[in-house]
Amino acid sequence: MTETTKPLGQLEQPRSSALLWFGIAALIYLLLVAVATIGTGFKTAAKEDAETLFAFATNPFMGLIIGTLATALIQSSSTVTSIIVGLVAGGLPVSIAIPMVMGANIGTTITNTIVSLGHVREKQEFRQAFSAATVHDFFNLISVLVFLPLEIMTGFLQKSAAALVNVFASDAELSIKGFNFMKPLTKPGVELIQSGLRGLGFDDMLTGVLMVALGVVMILVAVIRVGRLLRSALVGRAKRILHAAIGSGPMSGIGSGTLVTILVQSSSTTTSLMVPLAGSGVFKTKDIYPFTLGANIGTCVTALLAATAVSGTLAGAALQIALVHLIYNVLGVLVIYLIPNWLRATHVTDFPIRCAETLAGVASERKSLALSYILGVFFLVPGAMVFVFN
Repeated sequence: MTETTKPLGQLEQPRSSALLWFGIAALIYLLLVAVATIGTGFKTAAKEDAETLFAFATNPFMGLIIGTLATALIQSSSTVTSIIVGLVAGGLPVSIAIPMVMGANIGTTITNTIVSLGHVREKQEFRQAFSAATVHDFFNLISVLVFLPLEIMTGFLQKSAAALVNVFASDAELSIKGFNFMKPLTKPGVELIQSGLRGLGFDDMLTGVLMVALGVVMILVAVIRVGRLLRSALVGRAKRILHAAIGSGPMSGIGSGTLVTILVQSSSTTTSLMVPLAGSGVFKTKDIYPFTLGANIGTCVTALLAATAVSGTLAGAALQIALVHLIYNVLGVLVIYLIPNWLRATHVTDFPIRCAETLAGVASERKSLALSYILGVFFLVPGAMVFVFN
């Protein structure tokens, strides 16, 4: 009997694994359809005047604030950047979208900062966990302070991404059909949604608005669910990889952070995994730091994947903002972290670590400061700035 039951048991795991990966593939498809739905929705609602819908965000600081607030509320930069890709596909100017993706980088760090509060009862653990969590905050804040003024003055991110887009498209229509293999798959889903809403008697304006709203909801559902499924499929293995890789040096940490985030499709997930390890003393803040930088790079894959769902004259713009996100995060790692090491100016590299450790030391003595920090940095300050710059 043991010989008959053993093969049956061995067959159960592949079957459940196949169902798990089928669910992941289905949710990624839903994400692609959702992004295409947002773009089509804006085009349907605004037609040729789509850009007028975004007049309120002409100020780059407003774009930064919107990106920060939206990501802090949704707790997923992957979700927000996918939505931004959809907005650009619907007519949002790339120059306005760039500060929004920068803000998404800031907003996504709220998740691991909240996770660190789980150690609040143990002073030393909380200090270690809060430091490991907020080093990501300080890096992203410094990155914005460095690159946003440069982008406003020179437009170097927008121009660099446009040059890369031209590798794939050379004419005014920016046809990227050569690698846009998702279009034939997403078109039926988008048309089904659009025809269903029109079948209810809605005009173009209301149909477009409802498509945008439905697309956002679909993205939320897809990103949340696919993250859970991928964690079930990969996170146990990822933890073992992290223990072996993070202590091997900065480049190993960056590489493993990038890889795991690509697999899990969520920088919040990967960085949050490290906070308890830091709290328990397994890793120090300086060990966690390069891993979080890799997570910044890995999270760009979602937006790049989403851009493949966009077609038409604005397909190049959607790809451009996805590439801006990638270039921005790679340059941040190079300029703020790696180049100072090459120049032996380690005090620049260590600045986010020193800031995080100093804040954590104060927060461990005054626990209320930790909550004030989260509310202030991610909600109150951005909310107040809305009234200043709007």
